[in-house]
Amino acid sequence: MKTIRRINELQELIDRNKRKNQTVGFVPTMGFLHAGHLSLVEQARKENDIVVMSIFVNPAQFGPGEDFEAYPRDEEHDAKLASEAGVDVLFMPNRDEMYPQNGGIQILPGAQAASLCGATRPGHFDGVLKVVLKLFNIVDPDHSYFGMKDAQQLAIIETFVRDFNLRTKIRRVPTIREEDGLAKSSRNVNLSKEERLVAPVIQKALKNGELLFHQGVPVKEIEREVANQITNNSSGLIDYVSLLAYPSLLPYTPKDKEAIIACAVKFEKTRLIDNIIMSTKG
Repeated sequence: MKTIRRINELQELIDRNKRKNQTVGFVPTMGFLHAGHLSLVEQARKENDIVVMSIFVNPAQFGPGEDFEAYPRDEEHDAKLASEAGVDVLFMPNRDEMYPQNGGIQILPGAQAASLCGATRPGHFDGVLKVVLKLFNIVDPDHSYFGMKDAQQLAIIETFVRDFNLRTKIRRVPTIREEDGLAKSSRNVNLSKEERLVAPVIQKALKNGELLFHQGVPVKEIEREVANQITNNSSGLIDYVSLLAYPSLLPYTPKDKEAIIACAVKFEKTRLIDNIIMSTKG
């Protein structure tokens, strides 16, 4: 595995591989790797000649008072895991390399960013699209791999790629979970012992919501039941529980082919998200 920190060096390497007609699979991450990230590498490894992973904690997507400084980092361990997983090129730029100048140009997401995490994190998805566009332009991947745990992010990026004719094809990869059902996340390390014990109630509540959905229970009642189950069985504070159409993230109607039930729960030092995407055909 080759580790690169400079944009021009990475682009030169990729250009050499492209001239050999080799396909590029791309896994963008913010590091502190876990099995969820490695499942993206596994899928990319199957479908491409070379796999590029980026590790960059993107300051543009953190708002005031959010956990940018506290976001966990371990470059040495990440490099070891990436190499063992089969990453060919690990791109680890610093802030000045990614954002040397600011011309004031913004990329603004549409209605998809107005709900779920976007409702309480203004500007978050502006920052996500900013770094994603830069990375897509730098890496020029044939395929890019995103986990379905961040379902709102995935929906927005899919729409961005479609509407702006970006060359890469987005690949969805299912959420990887702990044995007790908790979605793997770099932020799980910030849970206290007691919080970690009760955090799996999030997925249990969502699965109950999925069951109610297929039974035809009204949307608001489902949202209320899921929120109550989490509140009554953990110390977490509900940020939101929402059932929406997917991937539009508009209010759900029976005409929609897919729906998502998603939630965000705040514990003392971290905020966890999770979701289930449901087919309206059952």
